[in-house]
Amino acid sequence: MNQRREERLQIPALGEFYDDLLDIDAELSSRTRVQQAQSLLSEKLNERVPDIKQRVKYLADKRGVTSDQIWSEILAKRGKETAFSEGAIVDKPLDGA
Repeated sequence: MNQRREERLQIPALGEFYDDLLDIDAELSSRTRVQQAQSLLSEKLNERVPDIKQRVKYLADKRGVTSDQIWSEILAKRGKETAFSEGAIVDKPLDGA
């Protein structure tokens, strides 16, 4: 995918109830809707990190490769550059958990 096209995430309408909740949550947090939505998504993804790492490790073990190779393969499919494929691990996002 074109990385430039992916710079701004677009999500479908939340529905009236969740849209109102986002407005109220943003106001109570003194943030814009966009800032609050970004914060909520980041928080939820952070909660899922252990599960995501476990799923990547499962795929790596099943395929007989490293978790870094799977991580790199997934990011490459999304058109993202990664140092994992060259063996340089900057943050050890998978094996350090």
